[in-house]
Amino acid sequence: MTQTTDVLDGLAGVAPGSALDTLRRERPQTRDNVQASYAALFEAPDETGIAQSDRLAVASFVALLHGGPAAEYYLGLLEAEPEGGKLAGLIRRQAERGATKGPYGAYPPGPLSREDVAGPIFKVEAADRAALGERLTTALEHTHQLVFHLRDAKESDFAPLKAAGWSTSAIVTLSQIVAYLSFQIRAAHGLQVLGLHALGV
Repeated sequence: MTQTTDVLDGLAGVAPGSALDTLRRERPQTRDNVQASYAALFEAPDETGIAQSDRLAVASFVALLHGGPAAEYYLGLLEAEPEGGKLAGLIRRQAERGATKGPYGAYPPGPLSREDVAGPIFKVEAADRAALGERLTTALEHTHQLVFHLRDAKESDFAPLKAAGWSTSAIVTLSQIVAYLSFQIRAAHGLQVLGLHALGV
């Protein structure tokens, strides 16, 4: 996908001048804030020690796990990075291995416990672990946990990241990338549905 002025518009296929474009422009502050969040995570100078290739690798992994046009968008950006083609191939393989439905996890004992669902815990295989490096490997494993096992989140989950060299500020940014991608993907899907509705499909 070609870079657009507004990334969410591009992912959702919002055509300039369309009814959907008009609808989005009725909330200019919301529209601008979504784009500003993207710029802060993927275009602003790094201040937390996360390489751009790692940011895009995590974003690509999240997008592939969710499915939809965002995956090819972020993989395209990743492939444009030095050695990005090889890394993109590795990320695709991890997403294929980590593909599942979810959400999984257990609630604190109580009425919601009936909704507890056990699910797989994703681990990168040894050969790919060596190719990705321990730092990115740990980030991908943590990302999979956030996407599919969020209700199981606990403080000890950060220990592997810290052991792999992730600082507190970098962990915060990593979490922000996962959260932003989850929002962006759902927002793009919602806009696509609205667009189809407007066309009477």
